[in-house]
Amino acid sequence: MAKTSTTTQGLRAAIERSGYYPALVAEAVEAAVGGEPMRSYLVHQETTFDQNEVRRHVTVLVLTGTRFIVSHTDEQAADSTSPTPYATTSTESVKLGRISSVVLSRVVANPEKYKPGTTPREVVLTIGWGAVSRIDLEPAACGDPNCEADHGYTGSSTADDLSLRVSEAGDGAETVRQALAFAQALSEATADSTR
Repeated sequence: MAKTSTTTQGLRAAIERSGYYPALVAEAVEAAVGGEPMRSYLVHQETTFDQNEVRRHVTVLVLTGTRFIVSHTDEQAADSTSPTPYATTSTESVKLGRISSVVLSRVVANPEKYKPGTTPREVVLTIGWGAVSRIDLEPAACGDPNCEADHGYTGSSTADDLSLRVSEAGDGAETVRQALAFAQALSEATADSTR
Protein backbone atom coordinates (compact mmCIF):
# COMPACT_ATOMS: atom_id res chain seq x y z
CA MET A 1 0.00 0.00 0.00
CA ALA A 2 1.30 3.46 -0.89
CA LYS A 3 1.92 6.08 1.74
CA THR A 4 -1.05 8.31 2.50
CA SER A 5 0.54 11.45 1.04
CA THR A 6 1.36 9.61 -2.20
CA THR A 7 -2.14 8.15 -2.39
CA THR A 8 -3.68 11.57 -1.73
CA GLN A 9 -1.47 13.12 -4.41
CA GLY A 10 -2.32 10.27 -6.80
CA LEU A 11 -6.04 10.75 -6.19
CA ARG A 12 -5.74 14.51 -6.76
CA ALA A 13 -3.79 13.88 -10.00
CA ALA A 14 -6.41 11.37 -11.22
CA ILE A 15 -9.21 13.86 -10.52
CA GLU A 16 -7.31 16.57 -12.40
CA ARG A 17 -6.68 14.20 -15.34
CA SER A 18 -10.42 13.59 -15.63
CA GLY A 19 -10.71 17.30 -16.46
CA TYR A 20 -14.13 17.51 -14.88
CA TYR A 21 -14.34 20.43 -12.44
CA PRO A 22 -11.29 19.15 -10.56
CA ALA A 23 -11.36 21.76 -7.78
CA LEU A 24 -15.02 21.03 -6.97
CA VAL A 25 -14.64 17.25 -7.16
CA ALA A 26 -11.39 17.16 -5.15
CA GLU A 27 -12.79 19.37 -2.38
CA ALA A 28 -15.89 17.19 -2.00
CA VAL A 29 -13.86 13.95 -1.92
CA GLU A 30 -11.20 15.30 0.43
CA ALA A 31 -13.86 16.61 2.83
CA ALA A 32 -15.54 13.19 2.90
CA VAL A 33 -12.25 11.32 3.43
CA GLY A 34 -11.10 13.72 6.13
CA GLY A 35 -7.78 12.74 7.64
CA GLU A 36 -8.30 9.01 7.24
CA PRO A 37 -5.62 7.19 5.18
CA MET A 38 -6.74 5.87 1.81
CA ARG A 39 -6.19 2.27 0.77
CA SER A 40 -7.43 2.53 -2.81
CA TYR A 41 -9.35 4.81 -5.16
CA LEU A 42 -10.94 4.89 -8.61
CA VAL A 43 -11.87 7.95 -10.67
CA HIS A 44 -14.31 7.39 -13.53
CA GLN A 45 -15.39 10.22 -15.83
CA GLU A 46 -18.21 9.43 -18.25
CA THR A 47 -19.85 11.39 -21.06
CA THR A 48 -23.45 10.63 -22.00
CA PHE A 49 -25.68 11.94 -24.76
CA ASP A 50 -29.18 13.05 -23.73
CA GLN A 51 -31.31 14.03 -26.74
CA ASN A 52 -29.54 17.17 -28.02
CA GLU A 53 -27.24 17.61 -25.02
CA VAL A 54 -23.89 16.21 -24.05
CA ARG A 55 -23.61 15.58 -20.31
CA ARG A 56 -20.60 14.63 -18.30
CA HIS A 57 -20.36 13.17 -14.85
CA VAL A 58 -17.62 11.80 -12.68
CA THR A 59 -17.71 9.16 -9.98
CA VAL A 60 -14.90 8.87 -7.44
CA LEU A 61 -14.67 5.79 -5.21
CA VAL A 62 -12.35 5.81 -2.20
CA LEU A 63 -11.57 2.99 0.20
CA THR A 64 -10.22 3.80 3.64
CA GLY A 65 -9.52 1.47 6.53
CA THR A 66 -13.09 1.80 7.83
CA ARG A 67 -15.21 3.29 5.05
CA PHE A 68 -16.19 3.15 1.39
CA ILE A 69 -16.78 6.66 0.02
CA VAL A 70 -18.72 7.43 -3.15
CA SER A 71 -18.64 10.89 -4.70
CA HIS A 72 -20.69 11.71 -7.77
CA THR A 73 -20.75 15.01 -9.67
CA ASP A 74 -23.15 15.88 -12.50
CA GLU A 75 -23.38 19.00 -14.62
CA GLN A 76 -26.69 20.54 -15.59
CA ALA A 77 -27.53 22.98 -18.35
CA ALA A 78 -29.16 26.31 -17.62
CA ASP A 79 -32.90 25.93 -17.16
CA SER A 80 -35.89 27.77 -15.72
CA THR A 81 -34.52 27.37 -12.17
CA SER A 82 -30.99 28.55 -12.98
CA PRO A 83 -29.96 31.04 -15.69
CA THR A 84 -26.44 29.55 -15.75
CA PRO A 85 -25.16 25.98 -16.03
CA TYR A 86 -24.43 24.35 -12.68
CA ALA A 87 -23.01 21.19 -11.15
CA THR A 88 -24.26 19.04 -8.31
CA THR A 89 -21.84 16.98 -6.26
CA SER A 90 -22.73 14.51 -3.53
CA THR A 91 -20.76 12.17 -1.32
CA GLU A 92 -21.81 9.13 0.67
CA SER A 93 -19.74 7.43 3.33
CA VAL A 94 -20.52 3.78 4.03
CA LYS A 95 -19.04 1.72 6.88
CA LEU A 96 -17.27 -1.32 5.45
CA GLY A 97 -19.38 -3.65 7.57
CA ARG A 98 -22.52 -2.42 5.75
CA ILE A 99 -21.33 -3.54 2.33
CA SER A 100 -23.27 -6.67 1.51
CA SER A 101 -21.91 -7.45 -1.94
CA VAL A 102 -19.10 -6.64 -4.34
CA VAL A 103 -19.74 -8.02 -7.81
CA LEU A 104 -17.14 -7.78 -10.56
CA SER A 105 -18.13 -8.86 -14.06
CA ARG A 106 -15.32 -9.24 -16.60
CA VAL A 107 -15.75 -9.23 -20.37
CA VAL A 108 -12.91 -10.84 -22.29
CA ALA A 109 -12.44 -11.22 -26.03
CA ASN A 110 -11.58 -14.65 -27.42
CA PRO A 111 -11.97 -16.52 -24.13
CA GLU A 112 -10.48 -19.67 -25.63
CA LYS A 113 -7.16 -17.79 -25.93
CA TYR A 114 -7.34 -16.11 -22.53
CA LYS A 115 -4.11 -16.01 -20.52
CA PRO A 116 -4.13 -15.21 -16.78
CA GLY A 117 -3.26 -11.59 -16.14
CA THR A 118 -4.69 -10.31 -19.43
CA THR A 119 -6.67 -7.12 -18.94
CA PRO A 120 -10.38 -7.66 -19.69
CA ARG A 121 -12.04 -5.66 -22.46
CA GLU A 122 -14.39 -4.21 -19.86
CA VAL A 123 -15.46 -4.64 -16.26
CA VAL A 124 -18.66 -3.83 -14.42
CA LEU A 125 -18.29 -3.22 -10.69
CA THR A 126 -21.53 -3.45 -8.69
CA ILE A 127 -21.52 -2.67 -4.99
CA GLY A 128 -24.47 -3.13 -2.65
CA TRP A 129 -24.93 -1.81 0.87
CA GLY A 130 -28.70 -1.65 1.20
CA ALA A 131 -29.27 2.04 0.54
CA VAL A 132 -31.12 1.51 -2.75
CA SER A 133 -33.22 -1.47 -3.76
CA ARG A 134 -35.16 -1.93 -6.95
CA ILE A 135 -38.40 -3.87 -6.88
CA ASP A 136 -39.69 -5.33 -10.14
CA LEU A 137 -43.33 -6.40 -9.94
CA GLU A 138 -45.57 -8.11 -12.46
CA PRO A 139 -49.02 -9.64 -12.26
CA ALA A 140 -48.94 -13.22 -11.02
CA ALA A 141 -50.58 -15.87 -13.15
CA CYS A 142 -51.50 -19.50 -12.86
CA GLY A 143 -51.00 -22.29 -15.39
CA ASP A 144 -54.55 -22.08 -16.77
CA PRO A 145 -54.52 -19.87 -19.92
CA ASN A 146 -58.29 -19.23 -19.55
CA CYS A 147 -58.14 -18.15 -15.90
CA GLU A 148 -59.28 -14.58 -15.27
CA ALA A 149 -58.78 -14.57 -11.49
CA ASP A 150 -56.63 -11.97 -9.78
CA HIS A 151 -53.57 -13.81 -8.46
CA GLY A 152 -51.90 -10.71 -7.02
CA TYR A 153 -48.35 -9.81 -7.93
CA THR A 154 -44.98 -11.50 -8.03
CA GLY A 155 -41.60 -9.87 -8.26
CA SER A 156 -38.07 -9.57 -7.14
CA SER A 157 -36.02 -7.12 -5.09
CA THR A 158 -32.51 -6.28 -6.22
CA ALA A 159 -29.87 -4.28 -4.36
CA ASP A 160 -28.74 -1.63 -6.81
CA ASP A 161 -26.65 0.90 -4.92
CA LEU A 162 -23.82 1.43 -7.40
CA SER A 163 -22.92 -0.04 -10.75
CA LEU A 164 -19.93 1.27 -12.66
CA ARG A 165 -18.89 0.12 -16.15
CA VAL A 166 -15.30 0.69 -17.27
CA SER A 167 -14.14 -0.31 -20.75
CA GLU A 168 -10.80 -0.40 -22.48
CA ALA A 169 -12.28 1.28 -25.58
CA GLY A 170 -13.92 4.13 -23.67
CA ASP A 171 -11.68 4.60 -20.64
CA GLY A 172 -8.36 2.98 -21.52
CA ALA A 173 -6.62 -0.15 -20.30
CA GLU A 174 -5.09 1.62 -17.28
CA THR A 175 -8.54 2.60 -15.95
CA VAL A 176 -9.72 -1.00 -16.37
CA ARG A 177 -6.69 -2.17 -14.36
CA GLN A 178 -7.45 0.45 -11.68
CA ALA A 179 -11.05 -0.77 -11.49
CA LEU A 180 -9.81 -4.34 -11.04
CA ALA A 181 -7.39 -3.25 -8.30
CA PHE A 182 -10.10 -1.23 -6.53
CA ALA A 183 -12.56 -4.14 -6.69
CA GLN A 184 -9.97 -6.50 -5.21
CA ALA A 185 -9.07 -4.05 -2.43
CA LEU A 186 -12.75 -3.51 -1.59
CA SER A 187 -13.48 -7.26 -1.59
CA GLU A 188 -10.54 -7.88 0.73
CA ALA A 189 -11.57 -5.00 3.01
CA THR A 190 -15.15 -6.23 3.31
CA ALA A 191 -13.90 -9.73 4.13
CA ASP A 192 -11.75 -8.21 6.89
CA SER A 193 -14.65 -6.16 8.27
CA THR A 194 -16.80 -9.23 8.92
CA ARG A 195 -14.41 -10.68 11.48
